[in-house]
Amino acid sequence: MNPYPILLETQRQRVSDGESVPILSGCDRAKHLLVLVLPQLGDFDSLEYAWWLQRHAADLQQAEITVRAIGIGDRAAGEQFCRYTGFSADQLFVDPHAVLHQQLHLYRGLSLKVPVLSPAQTAWVNLLLMCAGVGSPGTLAEVFRGYWGDRHAPQLIGEAEEVRAAPLPPLKGSTFNLAGGKGFQRPFELATLRLRNMAEALSHWNTYVPDATHLTQRGGTFLFDREGELCYEHRDRGILGFAADMSHPLSFLFNKRS
Repeated sequence: MNPYPILLETQRQRVSDGESVPILSGCDRAKHLLVLVLPQLGDFDSLEYAWWLQRHAADLQQAEITVRAIGIGDRAAGEQFCRYTGFSADQLFVDPHAVLHQQLHLYRGLSLKVPVLSPAQTAWVNLLLMCAGVGSPGTLAEVFRGYWGDRHAPQLIGEAEEVRAAPLPPLKGSTFNLAGGKGFQRPFELATLRLRNMAEALSHWNTYVPDATHLTQRGGTFLFDREGELCYEHRDRGILGFAADMSHPLSFLFNKRS
């Protein structure tokens, strides 16, 4: 099923001005339209996906790809997300109750019932189980890839770039060469970026997650042409699974590995 008609009719609050407008407003002349339906805005996947988009911002512009994103949270969560990631607040909309996710039949995540706990507490239990790989295929392998490195993936941190990921001291990109070279994703490189994201999420947790009920909800990626025909889709099946090829998450856009 092409989700374009649903997206075309959907209105949500835009982060930049707080107005409730159609999420595809201003996209009618887009050569290609990339719609990201993100999980919680403080989720590993949301923060990491935004990092990749910023890394390829010039490529997106050159390819004439218009981006719209809808994440779980309120406007304050969206504003913090944009401050941290650099994502455009004009392109980000918020859906506090994950209604669009449910309309698109995206994976809700593990949903074990714990009668003695509140819905929010139950969501936490399910989230922790998903982090351990239960009901979240591929998550553990992806976690380990962040520590082991990946010679098929690009180098993520420039040699002179400094990364601050509490509780670690500031690290320069060249430090990771000690683990085995450069020019590819080195051991601990991705794990360090994820640690930085985790520190960001935890330090602003109440802002990012005003309602913990939807912690396990996963997202999806949809690419459309000018006529609204679906060119590509990916529906997340687990945590750290926002792309079909996590070594090159945007390869479906550019047909290149970088």
